[in-house]
Parts: sequence; C-alpha cells; structure tokens
Amino acid sequence: MNEPTPTPHIVELRAGALRLALRPDLGGCIAGLWLDDVAVLRSTEPAALAASRPSGCYPLVPYSNRIGFRHFDWQGQAYTTQPNFDQSPHSVHGVGWKRPWQVVSSTETEAVLRYVHAADDHWPFALEATQTFTLTPGGLQLRMAITNQADQAQPVGLGWHPYFPKRADSHLHIEVAERWDSDPSDELPRQAVTQPTIDAPVSELRFDNCFQGWQGAALIRDEALTLRLTSDLSYLVVFTPQTKDYYCVEPVSHVSNAIQMADPLAHGLVSLPPGQTHEGTMTLAVERA
Repeated sequence: MNEPTPTPHIVELRAGALRLALRPDLGGCIAGLWLDDVAVLRSTEPAALAASRPSGCYPLVPYSNRIGFRHFDWQGQAYTTQPNFDQSPHSVHGVGWKRPWQVVSSTETEAVLRYVHAADDHWPFALEATQTFTLTPGGLQLRMAITNQADQAQPVGLGWHPYFPKRADSHLHIEVAERWDSDPSDELPRQAVTQPTIDAPVSELRFDNCFQGWQGAALIRDEALTLRLTSDLSYLVVFTPQTKDYYCVEPVSHVSNAIQMADPLAHGLVSLPPGQTHEGTMTLAVERA
C-alpha cells in the first residue's frame, strides 16, 4: 500500500497587490511572488513546487556559491563537505536550501522561519538560522540571522538566490567595480578584474560571476515591472544563462569560494564566535512598468 503524499507546508503573505508564497519545508524557499497576476520572481504555485531549486528564491547559508572540491581548512583543522548539487565536484549554496525550516510566527504580512543545524558531514558546525519575510504594498524585505551554536568560532557567510523571469525587455543596471573571473575547468574564481557598470539587456549578458564594489541599487526592469534590489551585503552574484527563461541577481556576503582563499576574512567571510550572530538583509521594491 502506498504511503499518502505529505501535505505541503505553505505560508502566504499579502500586502496590497503583492502575494508571497513560502515553502518552509522546501529549504525555507520562496515559491513565488506576484504583483496581481504578474510574476515578480520566477514563481510556482506553492502546492505545485516539489523542491527548492526551481523556486523563486532560496537562502544561502552558511555560505554562498561553492566550496571548492568539498574541502577546507579552518583554524588548523581540515574539513570535508558532501556533494549536494547534480554532478558538481563542489558543495554548493550551503545546507539551508536543502533542509526543512520551521515556522516561528506568521501574520498577514510577516513570517519568521527557523532552521537549526546540528553538525554533520555537510557542514561541521552547529548553528541556528532565521529568515524574516516582511511584505508591504511596495515590496519585500528579507532578513537573515545566523547564530553560532558550536563551541568554537566558525566561518560564516549568507545571502539569497533570487530568480527573475526573463522577459523580452529584461534589462539590468548595476554599478560594480570588479568581477571575479573563474577558471573554466573548475568554475572557481581565480582573479578580480575591473568591471564597468552593467547596463544592458539581459539577453546580451554572459555572466556567471561574483562582483565586488557594488554601489546603490541593482535596477531590474522589463515590459511588466520595475524592480529595485538593495542589500547591506557587499557582494553580488549575477548569472545570466542564455538557454534558460530566468536570470539571477544574488546579494551575498562574500566572494565565491572565499573559504579557500589565502585570507578568507578579507573576501567577506566572517569568523563568528560561539553564541554570536551575523545578519544580512535584502529588499526588493516592486512597481509596475
């Protein structure tokens, strides 16, 4: 006899014409964000979503992007992590996006989710992470906080991975200073090079890079919407795949694979003492075009 299919855990917020749908059980992800019937993020009705990866946005915790070849050294000790992303030789995007989160509280316009991580072979340090989603008629604010529950300092990073629908007139304007270029053989960043302001149709962009020197807002517009993405995080990953119907503009706290660089803390990673908390925010202002 087949086991019954579990009922999806869905939280919905509404403010004005905006509707936000969350799936705490699928990595604390955003299933969808809509302005009336227009998708702001890549959006799926929450009951139809089967995993966090095809969602509208998921959390990056306790690191963004990659841990090269699934190993790192920290405070004189060697650690390994586990594969978690297709056939990639690296560990990708942390653990939060693959684990269920609990609902701490939920109202019409605000929800708080929590993930408690016990040290395991995917991440060797205990931590607690919370996400707070606040919806207003003008947009969405996300706040993430990570508290170190280990008995030693641990390396910590955070961010979000929002996906935007690629439309005919999708356009990006982002002021940045440098771009980290990767070695094509392993997709790990090797050097920072000068990057002029990004100001072009998404269809003309060929990025899969982390940027630093991000100033002001990332302006995202198309024939349907005008979006303004801001964050107190210092770095931005931009991914514009030519063969997909989406693109990504990801506020993050550190350079990709910072944990393997000679000075990880100089590239945004935080050494978080026991019991201390590291936080970040992202705000997406939404208007009709």
